[in-house]
Amino acid sequence: MINEERLVRTFCDLVRIDSPSDEEEEMAQELSRRLTALGFRPERDAHGNLIASEDGDNPLLLSAHMDTVEPGRGIKPRVEGDRVVSDGTTILGGDCKAGVAAILEALESMKEDNTPRRSVQLAFTRGEEIGLVGARNMDFSMIKPTEAVVFDGNGPVNKLTSASPTYVSFEVKVTGRSAHAGVEPEKGLSAIKIAADIINQFPQGRLDEETTFNVGTISGGTVRNAVPESASFTGEFRSRSLETLDLLQLQAKGIFDQVRDKYKEAVIEDGFNIEFHTYTLDPREKMLGLVNRTLESMGLTPRPEPSGGGTDGNVMRRRGIECVVVGMSTYEMHTVREYVIIPDLVNTATFCQALLSQIAL
Repeated sequence: MINEERLVRTFCDLVRIDSPSDEEEEMAQELSRRLTALGFRPERDAHGNLIASEDGDNPLLLSAHMDTVEPGRGIKPRVEGDRVVSDGTTILGGDCKAGVAAILEALESMKEDNTPRRSVQLAFTRGEEIGLVGARNMDFSMIKPTEAVVFDGNGPVNKLTSASPTYVSFEVKVTGRSAHAGVEPEKGLSAIKIAADIINQFPQGRLDEETTFNVGTISGGTVRNAVPESASFTGEFRSRSLETLDLLQLQAKGIFDQVRDKYKEAVIEDGFNIEFHTYTLDPREKMLGLVNRTLESMGLTPRPEPSGGGTDGNVMRRRGIECVVVGMSTYEMHTVREYVIIPDLVNTATFCQALLSQIAL
């Protein structure tokens, strides 16, 4: 039986472990310790992802990620009523440690009650928050299952990610010419002004119900009294429409060409990269059917909804693993207002337990 007190304690213990992207080692060590106690064989692939296995045929893959976004250091979780919150100076880390805690509690509960269950393999990834880096570099030769559930969705466990976009990142570097800003600014060519000219022509925000565009970082210059010689900025656009993505990339390249023509002495370098690919769940998929039946057995109605975000599920599906991304009880992710609803967290762990109880598929 799911132990709510233990579940909340495990969650709070996990979020107290600092694990911003690329700094997940302490988290990986703690998970290895806990999984060993549960009878699993934890291993690390070359990228540092944690993969834990056990004996048994037809295993199901359960997955979540170990890293969190900033500000995520020194998290101080506290229970307020039916919620777990931070102290307001950091995120809470529910994304994705609520999912991790739910998986651990389901396994602990079933071991404690000696409940028969389906064999599982566990994959806890690094660097999900910086572009699914861990999943993209995972050694899939170590992964046996062809079916998976990823615990990384926003909201309650019955909120399923029915579709996810393709994500294109871009980096732009502008090189102009420096000069003394007060003595001879005419000799300079401001890289910041050129960068601003480009950004001002970019579309921004939500472009349609399945497409967004954002410039996320910008930097440049050296001192206040010099015409800046260099500037750079990064951004992204994402959509579930491949045609729209192509059009946005063409539009961006057209803007670059126009600005290059306007500032002929400047150097403008641009680069685009697809970080992950779109998918849409097929209602006929076996794994989706199993997830739906499990939720319905709990009295929960499945709520498939498209998402503008990506998860490790995007990578796994490209690798031929039929997976479903479920909610993990976290709300207002990536903000200092993030919180976890405890009854929803219990439902997430209960769902995981009920899913594993269905041995015969």
